Amino acid sequence: MTDLLGPTTEDRADLEARMATHRPELTGYCYRMLGSSFDAEDAVQDTMVRAWRSLEKLQGPGALRSWLYRIATNVCLDVLDGRKRRALPVDLSDEPSAPVEASLAGTLPDGAWVEPALTGQVVALGTDPAEVAVQRDSVRLAFVAALQVLPPRQRAVLVLREVLRWKADEVADLLDTTVPAVNSALQRARATLAGHDGKARPGEVDAEQAELLARYVDAFQRYDMEAFVALLHADAVQDMPPFTMWLRSAQDVVAWMVGPGSACRGSVLMPVELNGSTAFAQWKPSGPGGAFEPFAFQALEVHDGKISRITSFLDTRLFELFGLPQTPPAELLPG
Repeated sequence: MTDLLGPTTEDRADLEARMATHRPELTGYCYRMLGSSFDAEDAVQDTMVRAWRSLEKLQGPGALRSWLYRIATNVCLDVLDGRKRRALPVDLSDEPSAPVEASLAGTLPDGAWVEPALTGQVVALGTDPAEVAVQRDSVRLAFVAALQVLPPRQRAVLVLREVLRWKADEVADLLDTTVPAVNSALQRARATLAGHDGKARPGEVDAEQAELLARYVDAFQRYDMEAFVALLHADAVQDMPPFTMWLRSAQDVVAWMVGPGSACRGSVLMPVELNGSTAFAQWKPSGPGGAFEPFAFQALEVHDGKISRITSFLDTRLFELFGLPQTPPAELLPG
């Protein structure tokens, strides 16, 4: 691949093209490790830069994938060194917000919450339905939040072994450790995860769920709270990073909607695929003259035919990261 003078221009062009094919799966790996779309993008970019700077260490074209994963793992471990774990607000506090009227009083520090990810940017969708299901399941918000509980090296072992299906000896080689150490780390990671992962699972949106989501959009956009509350479980949870707020009851969710959240009246929602499930981008009429502006991404969990959780991410930078416009498409506008 290289001569005494280094890679030729033709070699570099070929290598760049092959490295690009691994970018989506590396982004997904870094996202699961770091719990942040922005950090994952930065980590993959850092991985590619480090790869270019150490081309002489690449042991033949067949080793490219494992070499990139070794670099990406080291990048992620560096990022995680000494950093507090990311979580969702409901996982950072033992008690829900009370009273609802004061729910927006506190905010989380930067980097404290798990961020959403566009499914297509973190899941390398293949043709095997079983593999696609595993990939989608492994980027659920609840699962990614649970991963953050694990020590970083255990996290890497579990993702490599359980999600990416690497063999124990391959993981041991990547982490410069032994197969028994990898197996032990995997056992401990499984045991820890068993007590933290949520129950809701994404899947193909069937007719019943599609109808539920359509009713959700209709009720939210009309701000019909009677129709809205009928879609929620009685113990439904709502949280809204970066606020510390989290609510635990359909009654409090609706109280918030007509109280602190009343400025959302008149919003427009558009379905997007986040974290393996259907979610919604929200534009709010808060601009000059009531113009629509980016406001949030709403991620829903559905259980037993009703909505059990609504997580609204208010970081409007996500619109650009996910390639969405600053104003809603014309066909979504009222009238």
